[in-house]
Amino acid sequence: MKKYNVAVIGVGAVGIEMLRVLRQRDFPIQELRVFARSARDIEVDGQKYSVKMISPDGFAGIDIALFAGTEGEKGAAVIYAQEAIKRGAVVIDNGADFRMDPNVPLVVPEVNANDVKKHKGIIANPNCSTIQMVVALWPIYKKVGIKRVIVTTLQASSGAGRGAVEQLREENYRIACSEFRNVHIKLENPSLPQQLAYNVFPHIGTFTECDYTNEEWKLVYETHKIMHDEKIKISATTVRVPVRTGHSEAVYIETKKPITPDEARGILSQAPGIVVIDDPKNNLYPMPKDAEGKDEVFIGRIRKDPFIKNGLWLWVVADNLRKGAATNTIQIAEELIK
Repeated sequence: MKKYNVAVIGVGAVGIEMLRVLRQRDFPIQELRVFARSARDIEVDGQKYSVKMISPDGFAGIDIALFAGTEGEKGAAVIYAQEAIKRGAVVIDNGADFRMDPNVPLVVPEVNANDVKKHKGIIANPNCSTIQMVVALWPIYKKVGIKRVIVTTLQASSGAGRGAVEQLREENYRIACSEFRNVHIKLENPSLPQQLAYNVFPHIGTFTECDYTNEEWKLVYETHKIMHDEKIKISATTVRVPVRTGHSEAVYIETKKPITPDEARGILSQAPGIVVIDDPKNNLYPMPKDAEGKDEVFIGRIRKDPFIKNGLWLWVVADNLRKGAATNTIQIAEELIK
């Protein structure tokens, strides 16, 4: 088997998970380079890595460059993606900078793996909440079509980065130390706009058009691009919840043709990357604590809308750091080397 020179750029939560997934999936690596803004040594699951300071020349000889996902004018992918491409690498970016670029494929391998072939040096990894939703939607879409989607996401703290996880931990600690007499905690310089412990709030990203957040619009535009269908009507509410890792989504779909819950279970059970856990009478349904550390998308609570002929509910859960970021990125790389 041919082996490849691979670079991982960024060693935050997603970058660490990329290193973990590359090992676990036995990606054929000849040489691995790890880059960040500053040089240091790190250890992941007992494996030591020497992190080098990122520079254009560091990409010489690299075949595949995996950017963990900063975005904006100073994001690593914006600064260094073209430098990597100039030196012969294909860039797979987990950030938002290139997702809606019409010249950049946006890929979830279970849905649109063939789009990898269209790349011109860069392939984009979708938003975490989009990934798990389209994995769930695609098998049903292929069978009976989908006219409408209404989704509420319940997103874990790790989706906002390491600082948000630390904020949740510190808030929980302070509330516990006060013997629960005070559940209102005020931290200096919090990562999130609201307290997360013992709380939920419907604010992920920045508020934009129609008072939707940009995180909510990502679910619309990215789904349209991945599924190649802009006619699907999608409306989203994104909510931050006091969970460490694992996003949950309540997804309502209106199909073009009728489908029963049993038919949907059968279709989803046979689809790649999906595990159906749907026995509510025995309290069996997907939960984020059980999805953490796993690569599949878990689906349950499949039920018919009793008032709308073609209405169907799904409950969708996945590890946002793995399938929602690192694992999907590595899966794209696997498709690339095919």
